Order: sequence, then C-alpha cells, then structure tokens
Amino acid sequence: MTDEFSTVSEDELHAYVDGHLGQTERERVEAWLERHPARAQEVREWQAQVAALQQHFAPYARDEEGDRVLLSTRRDQGDAVAPPHAPVLRRIAAGLLIFAAGVLAGIYTAPTLAPDRPLETAESSYSLPRQAQSAFLVYASEVRHPVEVGADQQAHLATWLGKRLDYGLKIPDLSALGFSLVGGRLIPVNGTAGAMLMYEDGSGQRLTVLLGRNRDNRETSFRIASQGDVETFYWIDGEIGYAVTGEVPRGVLQKVADECYRQFEAFDAS
Repeated sequence: MTDEFSTVSEDELHAYVDGHLGQTERERVEAWLERHPARAQEVREWQAQVAALQQHFAPYARDEEGDRVLLSTRRDQGDAVAPPHAPVLRRIAAGLLIFAAGVLAGIYTAPTLAPDRPLETAESSYSLPRQAQSAFLVYASEVRHPVEVGADQQAHLATWLGKRLDYGLKIPDLSALGFSLVGGRLIPVNGTAGAMLMYEDGSGQRLTVLLGRNRDNRETSFRIASQGDVETFYWIDGEIGYAVTGEVPRGVLQKVADECYRQFEAFDAS
C-alpha cells in the first residue's frame, strides 16, 4: 500500500497518542510511523509531554464512589444502542482526574467510542486551542481596548460572563505568580458565548484564560498546543473547556494553568 492511500492525518496522530483508536487503526498508524521516522519522533515527544503532565497533575487525582458503576452502566447502554457520538462520561477521569491527555483512554475511553467514529472527540477538543490562540493574538496586543470590562469591575465581570456561559464563574487570582487581572470580554467559542480573561505581569507581558461551553462534550483531558511562539495549555472538563494562552516560557504558562485548574476546581466544589 502506498503512502497515497495510507496517509495518516494530524488528528489521527493525536488520537493515537490519546488512545482513541481501535486496534486496526492503531496498527495502521504504527506501520505508517515506521516509514516516517521524523513524525515518529514527534509522536514520541507528544507522548513524553503526556507523561510529564500526568506526573505534574497527579497530586490532584481523586476517586469518587460510584465512578466505576457509572462507567459500567454507560458501557452497557452503549452495547444496546450505539450512539453516533458516544460521549465520554463527565469526569470520566474522576478516578485519576484530568492530569494528561488520554491517560485513561486505553482503560475507559476506547470501549465507549463507536469503532467507526474514533476521531470525533479529538477533533472537537482541538478547536478550543485554535480559538484561544486566535483570541490571544487579536486582543493581547491591543493597547487601548484589550478588554470590555476592566479589573476595577471584577465582581460585575464575573457575574456578567458567568450568566452568559450559564456557569458559576469565579475569576482566578494569579497574583502569587506575578500576574494581575486586566479584565475580560465576551467572545464566541464554538458559536456560543465564551469568556476571555486577560492578565499581565509587571513587564506588561500578557496571557489569557478562555472558557467555552459545549453541552455535547463529556471528554476530560489536558493537553498542550503550540502556534509559533504562542502556547496553550488547555483542558476539557465536562461541558466546560478551559485554555491558558501566552507568549511566556512554557514553565511559567504551566504554573498558571496549574493554578487556574486548582482554583476552578475549588470554585466548582464549593
């Protein structure tokens, strides 16, 4: 079979790393990678990133009573009626939660995905970093009007954006990491209302935190995406997607994403 008829797409490679492919497709991708050593090296780097994220977010893992029963119930329902999207349960990673892209895919995700639709989850989640990076590039460089509502109206900002997202939004405090709130604005995310919060440090270096809602999503993941010098740490938790974007060192951005994740989780639990 020639490469013309066995081309592997970017989404398939990400799905392979995340464990979203069935055995036949996985073997096809592995055979293709053997013939493309440069891409194979790139895939190995992605896998290393997943392992690093797993280690970094492991302290926040938690187990909730009844998770396995819920998973078993959903799997049984899937056997009876194979839904077109077969969404993964909200907080499917509640046993080891949200610390890396696809960490639980081999255990829990693959059985709940329809075998002929392995890429839908990956495709839907990968629109989030693209939108977050676009918003960052448009607004972070804006001098006079980077936000609609400034930090001096933080309570109003949280109430307004939270109401539009139908989400109890609490604005993260990143002052311990040297970033202060500039403000925020309403932006479209996947065609619906989304929120963008902007922060900057003492040197004027900015980063953004984007939130968007997708009521059909049930995937839980944590990933990294890059576009030139712009990097995004993002995660999908049930219906809400979060993305932290900036042109700062990856270590700094990871600490910001870590802090945002901890505070959002604390807000949701309260």
